[in-house]
Amino acid sequence: MHCVRKVTDDLYWVGANDHRLALFENIHPIPKGVSYNAYLLLDEQTALFDTIDWSACRQLLENIQYLLNGKPLDVLVINHMEPDHGASIEEILLRYPNVKVISTEKSFMLMRQFGFDIDGHELIEVQEGDTYCFGKHTITFVAAPMVHWPEAMVTFDTTSGVLFSADAFGSFIALDGKLFADEVNFDRDWIDEARRYYTNIVGKYGPHVQFLLKKAAGILDQIKFICPLHGPVWRSDLGYLIDKYQHWSTYEPEEKAVMIVYASMYGNTEAAAQALAAKLAERGITNTVLYDVSNTHVSYLISETFRVSHIVLASVTYNLGIYPVMHNYLADMKALNLQNRTFAIVENGSWACKSGDLMQKFLDEEMKCMTVLNERLSLASSLGSDKEDELNALADAIVDNMNEA
Repeated sequence: MHCVRKVTDDLYWVGANDHRLALFENIHPIPKGVSYNAYLLLDEQTALFDTIDWSACRQLLENIQYLLNGKPLDVLVINHMEPDHGASIEEILLRYPNVKVISTEKSFMLMRQFGFDIDGHELIEVQEGDTYCFGKHTITFVAAPMVHWPEAMVTFDTTSGVLFSADAFGSFIALDGKLFADEVNFDRDWIDEARRYYTNIVGKYGPHVQFLLKKAAGILDQIKFICPLHGPVWRSDLGYLIDKYQHWSTYEPEEKAVMIVYASMYGNTEAAAQALAAKLAERGITNTVLYDVSNTHVSYLISETFRVSHIVLASVTYNLGIYPVMHNYLADMKALNLQNRTFAIVENGSWACKSGDLMQKFLDEEMKCMTVLNERLSLASSLGSDKEDELNALADAIVDNMNEA
């Protein structure tokens, strides 16, 4: 049975939703599912923009067959051929053997690397600024390398103002019948998953996203719809979404907020984290979140780290080093190019308290544009009353720094 949604008079969403997949890219939890978006244009020439993951290919085929209603599929445009979008390319070519395939040189190279049998078909290689006319609609192609694969492009329909944005402007969460961002409460229900998607999937490539945003700025007044490959379609309040991408891609915090991330073996470091949160609340800083690094997936930690301005790292010393999952969190920050944040340190150790110095060294030497406050809370096994002044000093330092920013 088909399941389609109309985007414009002659453009349809023909994708699918996935609630069976537990881990996106086999690493990021998606408890609310994910959508795979593809779009079918019914013009004088019919055109399919991207395909979807193999697991949902049957739904894609049923959707296309229903809308074509016996017509041929003339053109397949591949903006991004990563397998969660490109895995169904071969099936489309088998069902519609006369279809022309439009994509970039690197995209065709990667299709062959993945073993896709494309060379018996008409392949049209496009570059930045090239155009193609389907009849009523003319599209132009914009290179988007490293957003987030090297072959990626985005496609702009100059007739209807639709931007097919590939993996840019996407989000986790299945659509479940709703297609447009204005059909959901995005700021309440979706923004955290949109941020988690961006920061973990695209976050490393902020400069490349900035380059794409600058290109988009030249046609911003012409863009009426943003059609990503995951998540809802945007047809209103585009400035909201672009502002988020501006913050994320320049590594600027969205909010003045404090995130306390703690690594605690027996609960003592956690108790110190809770005490610090209480001290901050007493001083009027209530925009705070606490996370146990041991039972919070790092993708959620990274998302929150992109959101907040101040991070407290509270870690026990483990084998004379940083607690392993805390070290992994720091390594993910580095891998995703995070910068422009202020850190405070809480360290704990029963006989050799090393974690604080090691975390500071990592921030100073391995990362860019990070500030570490001079005040530090150092514990020997547990937080005793003798540490009250040190705890207050750390809370004051965080508050003072937030007020200065």
